[in-house]
Amino acid sequence: MSFTDETMRFDLHDFSANEIENTLASVYSTLADKGYDPINQLVGYLLSGDPAYIPRQNEARSKMSHLNRDDVVEELVKSYLKANGAMR
Repeated sequence: MSFTDETMRFDLHDFSANEIENTLASVYSTLADKGYDPINQLVGYLLSGDPAYIPRQNEARSKMSHLNRDDVVEELVKSYLKANGAMR
C-alpha cells in the first residue's frame, strides 16, 4: 500500500447510497425466496414503517430497521430520475 500527499475524500453520501442499495437487494431476495411480492412488501414497509412487512429470515428485518426510511425513499427517487434521464 502506498501513501500519497494528495488529500483523500470520503463521501458519507456514497457510503449511505451503497448501504441502501445492498440492503434493498438483500431484503428483496429474501422476500422473493419467501414467496412474497418484494415490491409490495417494501412499499408497505416504507409507507407505514411497520416492520411486519419484512421477514426476520436472513436478518432482513434487522437490516431494514437500521436504515432511515426517508433516506431510502430519497435514494429511490434519485435512482429513478437518473435512470430516466431527468437528473444528471
